[in-house]
Amino acid sequence: MALVAGIDSSTQSCKVVIRDADTGSLVREGRARHPEGTEIHPDRWWDALQEAVAAAGGLADVAAVSVGGQQHGMVVLDEAGEVIRPALLWNDTRSARAAADLTAELGAAEWAEAVGTVPVASITVAKLRWLAEAEPEAAARVAAVALPHDWLTWRLAGHGPDDPDLGALHTDRSDASGTGYWSPATGDYRRDLLVRALGHDAVLPVVCGPRDPAGTLALGVGPLTGALLGPGAGDNAAAALGLGMVEGDVVLSLGTSGVVSAVSATPAADPTGSVAGFADATGEFLPLAVTLNGARVLDAAARILGVDHAGLADLALSAPPGADGLVLVPYLEGERTPNRPHATGSFHGLTLATSTPAHVARACVEGMLHGLADGLAAMVELGTRVGRIALIGGGARSEAVRHGATSVFGTSVTVPAPGEYVADGAARQAAWVLSGAATPPDWERPGSLTYDPSEADTAATAAMRDRYASARDLVLDRLAHP
Repeated sequence: MALVAGIDSSTQSCKVVIRDADTGSLVREGRARHPEGTEIHPDRWWDALQEAVAAAGGLADVAAVSVGGQQHGMVVLDEAGEVIRPALLWNDTRSARAAADLTAELGAAEWAEAVGTVPVASITVAKLRWLAEAEPEAAARVAAVALPHDWLTWRLAGHGPDDPDLGALHTDRSDASGTGYWSPATGDYRRDLLVRALGHDAVLPVVCGPRDPAGTLALGVGPLTGALLGPGAGDNAAAALGLGMVEGDVVLSLGTSGVVSAVSATPAADPTGSVAGFADATGEFLPLAVTLNGARVLDAAARILGVDHAGLADLALSAPPGADGLVLVPYLEGERTPNRPHATGSFHGLTLATSTPAHVARACVEGMLHGLADGLAAMVELGTRVGRIALIGGGARSEAVRHGATSVFGTSVTVPAPGEYVADGAARQAAWVLSGAATPPDWERPGSLTYDPSEADTAATAAMRDRYASARDLVLDRLAHP
């Protein structure tokens, strides 16, 4: 049987899965930690990759490899292929002012039309502007700009300071769409936007098609014959591929932040900045919205009520859908969707009847989900079609979240079996590149659970959404008119 490897180089760690190319069956796996921080030298990713590969039993018997990775991170190389400075990660916020300046210079609508995304601190174009202003000598040395997964694929192909072929850098549509200087709609780089940010042009990775090889594994890294390298993907797109998402599928990911993503046949361009118009890893598009307040809302609720997460779920499930009118606007860490970084959370509809631990627990769970529902509503306004809804991430382990989602969204919700979705998606892409088929292999994904809305859920959905919208608008109006 042919084996393929999928790599997930995330913010926290590197995971490697080795799977059967035909069935997707897991053969072995390994992992290694990344250093903490928002500024990391790429060599540490390479070290972790070597450790994770060794833990997974090596790559000597694999026929293809693909890398999924954290998006947006700025990797800058000089003419000799040397990393000029540590990479700024997506969660490094020192580029916030640069993002605001770039937006002001062209206008949000023009940015959305050009590249599907309005600049925010996380995306690469804002980090390049920060570099040009804060470290102009380093910026002047930049000969090539890459993203984390681009750089790792390049290293796996044997390139680096000993073989500084900058023209051998490759990427894919999904990761390129998160740079702020590549257009998902046209499939072209906007070099004028790169120059606007960095101050000069630079080598950018070749954007591969979804099943195009990006080279071969170098001697000493993989088998002597040279396994194929897939184009790789950004983490959200790789996860979508690992989950087998198709047009109309929506994924709600509940980690530290909340992410709503959906596979769409058309690109998105949102001048409000609520929706990022990314591409996916199959040739379609992946509009997504991010909320700052994900599963940590549940952490806060558990602290308030003096219970653990299981106790919080039990309390929430003992209250009715809608919590009898008690609403939490969950902006506990400010918010990104809508973009209100200085907002705070607030309860609305507190009465003697709703001032119980059960009602507070239910309102906190539903408030977190309402934030995601706002993101999905913004995507629907741009033409995204909604079919199946899936819940993933740490927050999705809560039974209260699973049942609460059927109330807030008014539809059935699927919870896939736990897994390394990004690494699995990279492995599935590697198998696709290996096969050369028109579509990726149809791997089975057993173990999913489906939660259907009750009559009480369905009856409560519209009123819940209206009450939340009214409470949210009060908060936003107070911020606009302090």
